[in-house]
Amino acid sequence: MNTIIKRTKVRYGILIFLFLATVFNYADRATLSVVAPIMSKELGFDPEAMGLAFSAFGISYVIMQLPGGWLLDRYGSRLVYGCALIGWSLVTMFQGTIYLYASPLVVLIILRLLMGAIEAPAFPANSRLSVQWFPNNERGFVTSVYQAAQYISLGIITPLMTIILHNLSWHFVFYYIGAIGVILGIFWLVKVRDPMHHPKVNQQEIDYIREGGGEPSLGNKKEPQKVTFAQIKSVCVNRMMIGVYIGQFCVTSITWFFLTWFPTYLYQAKGMSILKVGFVASIPAIAGFIGGLLGGVFSDWLLKRGYSLTIARKLPVICGMLLSCVIVIANYTSSEFVVIAAMSLAFFAKGFGNLGWCVLSDTSPKEVLGIAGGVFNMCGNMASIITPLVIGIILANTQSFDYAILYVGSMGLIGLISYLFIVGPLDRITLTPSVA
Repeated sequence: MNTIIKRTKVRYGILIFLFLATVFNYADRATLSVVAPIMSKELGFDPEAMGLAFSAFGISYVIMQLPGGWLLDRYGSRLVYGCALIGWSLVTMFQGTIYLYASPLVVLIILRLLMGAIEAPAFPANSRLSVQWFPNNERGFVTSVYQAAQYISLGIITPLMTIILHNLSWHFVFYYIGAIGVILGIFWLVKVRDPMHHPKVNQQEIDYIREGGGEPSLGNKKEPQKVTFAQIKSVCVNRMMIGVYIGQFCVTSITWFFLTWFPTYLYQAKGMSILKVGFVASIPAIAGFIGGLLGGVFSDWLLKRGYSLTIARKLPVICGMLLSCVIVIANYTSSEFVVIAAMSLAFFAKGFGNLGWCVLSDTSPKEVLGIAGGVFNMCGNMASIITPLVIGIILANTQSFDYAILYVGSMGLIGLISYLFIVGPLDRITLTPSVA
């Protein structure tokens, strides 16, 4: 009598780790935005100085995307991600000590540069692990879950940070958030494994992943993978990918407004107390979380219903980008309720359409997923440099957030145009023999 062996569900445990790691990836980025109104006043930083400090992270983050992708393809996601999580969390803790130095702004910028460099492999690792552990028809949901982590970070961790800020001081925000990240990084290194080396996964689950289009054996080859210029070029100049890169820049621009200047906007432009800012800022984040989950679930539902990959992935993105433009309503009302409603709807829409990483996982050459993720994240996170600086310059010259909000709203429109007219049909890029 044949006994049917049920497949394990180890992949969902991996998803929990991806989610938690991404929560603290964003929490560490957001620490500075939470403390900025108080810290800048105490240390005498003007808006342009804060804009530079915000952008410093993005500069090194972008520069290190390709090296980070190479590290992932060479040493695997588990080791690189775990070490990175511990590293950037330690740097976060050190940011709480900048007041001890004669030039605190210089030290802050150096630490932000260092944190950006260390965080560089994180999202390419998320994408790589999702390809290793999940079939195609679950990848939209998986992507939406770890993408939703940013909203949990903003919606839950940010209010906690403001409570710490209110009751203790801005230094302790860095200390506490960094310490939790270090502990999580240690657990990651102990518990996370690739599918073929995980002690609890069975063959049935591996077969399920592989038959569904996943790559559980990815990275198992012992010989180091050679990376050629032709391989990098193949994922840089492809028209489909160029459109996806532009779309990701636009999505990330909206994200970075909320990650950097949004608390200051509520504090300065709307006159809210710092404690109120922490809780009000969580409302758009919760909306973004809901939108992110719904976008991924909707995309996978379309795929399971027989719709093409193109329709299943592009439709949520197009709808999300269009709806995110409502953020400009905030410029034309004095009502706090309407402002928060517009911000929440825009962030919901941004979350709903935030499937860029899923598109990348579905379309990139499997041989160079780390590199492809690095290129994609590099292009998207040019926004982490440009957006904080642009808004800082706008504020310094106009003393108003109006043009800053228009700038953020325009990103939704540009992303919409890119997916409609540049991306075209979605299909996995295959490396030619001459390229491979």
